[in-house]
Amino acid sequence: MTTNGSAMLTISGLKVAYGGIQAVKGVDLEVREGELVTLIGANGAGKTTTMKAITGLKAISAGDILYRGVSIKGVPPHELLKRGLAMVPEGRGIFARMTILENMQMGAYLRNDTDGIQKDVERMFGFFPRLKERASQLAGTLSGGEQQMLAMARAIISRPKLLLLDEPSMGLSPIMVEKIFEVVREISKEGLTVLLVEQNARLALQAATRGYVMDSGLVTMSGDAKQMLDDPKVRAAYLGE
Repeated sequence: MTTNGSAMLTISGLKVAYGGIQAVKGVDLEVREGELVTLIGANGAGKTTTMKAITGLKAISAGDILYRGVSIKGVPPHELLKRGLAMVPEGRGIFARMTILENMQMGAYLRNDTDGIQKDVERMFGFFPRLKERASQLAGTLSGGEQQMLAMARAIISRPKLLLLDEPSMGLSPIMVEKIFEVVREISKEGLTVLLVEQNARLALQAATRGYVMDSGLVTMSGDAKQMLDDPKVRAAYLGE
């Protein structure tokens, strides 16, 4: 894993409002090439809003977002995918009336390397054997955990340079959460740059290179993820200790 690479994502002075309510109040954040960076915080802290701003799903009221050194403010989501930025949203967003295999193939719609796509599909089936067993099943009939697996597989098959994961463990059983984090750690080891928004602070910080804590629309703490795990303030507020 590379941790001293060039900046893949740089957020500076980011502000986002919903009507008259300032949800994000001036966030600075950086993800370098090869890193797994996590953004943790309580419900309503502004984490998901920040992700929506990065991916063009929510308008920015102030500040800027640079992806690979170029501003992406106002760039639509489909264009960002072409540039190598993919997101697994909170709520998964799978295509319910398509099969598992068709959903995975949709992840490759910008690619034309048929052999490479097939290899990546098989690789994802290796990560998630349960999906392989149900390849011809409609995605809408899957459990929440299986849908999360599918959404991750679909995003990885797009071969992103930066993968954004928004609350991948939400609502899942402990065994499913462990499987999801196992894959997150594996793709990070392979060199994929990841920004992870997660309520399970312990698992997120254990997996990450660096962490940011968000509270009431502001980043209140940042640093080495392993050191943050040992920080008394983090332990008291987010680890229940």
